[in-house]
Amino acid sequence: VKCRRQVDPKIYSSNISAWRSIFAKEGLRGVFFGWSPTLVGYSFQGAGKYGFYEVFKYYYGEKLFPNANKTIVYLGASASAEFLADIALCPFEAVKVRMQTTLPPYASSLREGWSKVTAKEGMSGLYKGLQPLWGRQIPYTMVKFATFETTVNQIYGFLGKPKESYGPLQQTGVSFLGGYIAGIGCAAISHPADVMVSKLNADRQPGESGGRAMSRIYGNIGFRGLWNGLPVRIAMIGTLTAFQWLIYDSFKVSMGFPTT
Repeated sequence: VKCRRQVDPKIYSSNISAWRSIFAKEGLRGVFFGWSPTLVGYSFQGAGKYGFYEVFKYYYGEKLFPNANKTIVYLGASASAEFLADIALCPFEAVKVRMQTTLPPYASSLREGWSKVTAKEGMSGLYKGLQPLWGRQIPYTMVKFATFETTVNQIYGFLGKPKESYGPLQQTGVSFLGGYIAGIGCAAISHPADVMVSKLNADRQPGESGGRAMSRIYGNIGFRGLWNGLPVRIAMIGTLTAFQWLIYDSFKVSMGFPTT
């Protein structure tokens, strides 16, 4: 729904009508169409993002800049982690967007979509959205991690007790709440770039430079068009981010580590 409305804002009148239309015409499979590149791509990206974040947070905060402001450390660590994670995500995002935004579908599976893109455009076809993906994901992740860390600290400050005085279940509950709040912020700040990524993967002409393509697309949709699909993305990203932090911190607790 999000990707189709971003690429063609006139295709559906609302999110509810979009779901109804897709379900009526394509069934349950249509609602979940494109799940495979989403699952694989965001699994690679998530593992890289959270793993590299812990590495960079320790390296920047403990080794390079031990006296730096913590928020600056969070921002720098998350930006560095996302830069690397997006290199893994980009090919799958390119296939996902083409599968979900073309009617009839560009491909029926991840394997078919990957083969068609590489056969026609080479591996570069899978990475033509990398720069706008960085433009979307790096600010997104910086807000996500810095807001989460700050929000969690404020929640414990409001509760009046240190984190260590609460049990694992209570701590992961705080992580869930902090994650949802962080998700709302990062969804809003990265949405214009998210729209541009969807449009570029669906509408960039062969041989067209990234700058020229973005200029042409912006001329067609305008500033207002950059915010198409924002409500559904806030609902999606807020919930997704909350569960990401819940799962991640639950895993850390199960391994004997403290929550984030």
